[in-house]
Amino acid sequence: MSRSLAVLIGVGAGCLVGMQAPINSRLGKTVGGLQAASFSFLVGTVALVSLAFVLRGGLGSLGQLGRVPWWALVGGLLGAVYVFVALEAVRTLGVSGLTAAVILGQLAISVVVDRFGLLGVARQSIDLQRIVGLALLAAGVVLVVRK
Repeated sequence: MSRSLAVLIGVGAGCLVGMQAPINSRLGKTVGGLQAASFSFLVGTVALVSLAFVLRGGLGSLGQLGRVPWWALVGGLLGAVYVFVALEAVRTLGVSGLTAAVILGQLAISVVVDRFGLLGVARQSIDLQRIVGLALLAAGVVLVVRK
């Protein structure tokens, strides 16, 4: 995949994530937060299992799960925490405030992961440019969520 295409589909996925919290929050107002998060994951699971069968030949490769490190198995749990927190916090922060806070958290942990080569990624140096970018993003979060 080209770098340009990766950026384009990344932006598209970010747009979908930006819509996810208010959609799930609306569902949560009627059925409850944990129930809405559960239903959201159920719908996503059905979609992914269907795609796995149509595009990738099914789920047979899941037999290899025992070969991965333990931490590679918790991605769904992290996603579940995000979905629940987002659908609750969007009511207080609004979509832009929630998105700003989430992006700050994502960038902060990604700098740490890159720096120490955690979770199987190659080490990347932390330079002044990255630190300034993180500080500017933090300042942006303050401006976006402040009333």
